[in-house]
Amino acid sequence: MTDETARILAIRPLAQGYQVLTLAAPAVAAEAKPGQFVHVRVPSLDPARLRRPFSIYDAEPETGRLHILYKTVGLGTRHLAALPVGTALPVLGPIGRPFPLDPAGTPFLVGGGYGVAPLWFLASRLPRKGVLFVGGRTAADILETDRFAKAGWDVRVATQDGSLGTPGLVTAPLDAALADNPQAELYACGPDGMLRAVGERAVAAGLKGWLSLDKHMVCGVGACLACVQKIRRPDGTETLARVCVDGPVFEAREIVW
Repeated sequence: MTDETARILAIRPLAQGYQVLTLAAPAVAAEAKPGQFVHVRVPSLDPARLRRPFSIYDAEPETGRLHILYKTVGLGTRHLAALPVGTALPVLGPIGRPFPLDPAGTPFLVGGGYGVAPLWFLASRLPRKGVLFVGGRTAADILETDRFAKAGWDVRVATQDGSLGTPGLVTAPLDAALADNPQAELYACGPDGMLRAVGERAVAAGLKGWLSLDKHMVCGVGACLACVQKIRRPDGTETLARVCVDGPVFEAREIVW
């Protein structure tokens, strides 16, 4: 983990409210693994304000570039979106338990909205291509699927309003694919309801399911215990884990919902 002063190189708008932030952060980019996150201090806010956690969308060790995909949803992200190119940003990371990169079967990646953020980094590092399932409320919540398709991934989309892909939840195309591919390994990031649904399917089918949890974080380094999640140990007993450092990635059988 490195505490690095990064610099904003570019801001790329996506759909309404979404953007990709590119930073010069060579130390963090060199260490980053898919599924990890960074804790960013937004300089235009009061210096005492807490850092904001962001999943790593991509990292380029050879260029020192770090990419973050996020949605403007509150005070911190509104200030972040307004910063000009060249602004210095204190960045702590990479933090957390990453996704494993050795799937036993076809990788099925499942993202809900901007939960797709860590999945591109994962897709670019996995040793084989698979299927990307993306769900959202509307077509505007379906992000970066062209990039996955160009990289050789089979992309399947679902929107709740039916404006793009299969009408309904992302679990509909996932269920159809699981029926045809009993040897898949699942990786997911998104809202809790989606993660629970994906995890339950993995457990019921006897498959590995790697879930990236999204909890409210304060310190981001395991000291404050604000982001705890109940998990099940291999011996069946239950305990509390810190999502920031013991996660954010957990195997589906570990999580007690």
